[in-house]
Amino acid sequence: MSLAIFDLDNTLIAGDSDFLWGQFLVDQGIVDKDYYEQSNAQFYEDYKQGKLDIIAFLEFSLAPLAQHDAQQLFAWRQQFVEEKIKPILLEKAQALVDKHRQQGDTLLVITATNRFVTEPIVKCYGIDNLIATTPEFVNDQYTGRFLGTPCFQDGKVHLLNDWLEKQNETLENSCFYSDSHNDLPLLNKVDKPVAVDPDDILKSTAEQKGWPIISLR
Repeated sequence: MSLAIFDLDNTLIAGDSDFLWGQFLVDQGIVDKDYYEQSNAQFYEDYKQGKLDIIAFLEFSLAPLAQHDAQQLFAWRQQFVEEKIKPILLEKAQALVDKHRQQGDTLLVITATNRFVTEPIVKCYGIDNLIATTPEFVNDQYTGRFLGTPCFQDGKVHLLNDWLEKQNETLENSCFYSDSHNDLPLLNKVDKPVAVDPDDILKSTAEQKGWPIISLR
């Protein structure tokens, strides 16, 4: 049994759930359209260019959670998954997940997008293990803050190492599927890195290192 690790956004789904959640909030009139849409787009561009200030982004993206009742947020999230996420689930991604499941591998999603947004998405693929940035939840209310280390770039490696220790797992014969050069710190740690519909930087790196390049689209 080996560990099969998957990035989420633009890997298992054909889009970025963090960005789409922001757009959903705009579309529903939950946040100020002009400010939020412009800021959301700029943060996403920074992410793609590898220069995202993850702390500033988390302050921005988690703020709406602190402004609304948790039950209302969960209802909006369910609507978001139905309207924005289910149309971009990928059959080839499900087949890949199922292949690893049939091989007896441990399945794990690790994503920079926060747990509030991603938990129901990961369940769509029947995956139980999730490492993600965790929003703080106190007295049945989100605070707008996050707990511990952001699950981004080197932070993914740090959080994965903690998870491996707790689960008594190792990276022996492990694989990691990702689309983004932001995941190079973790891709370089596993035994079998795989570039999935990669961005230009990751595609070039994968070609240089001889890593497999696949498409789930």
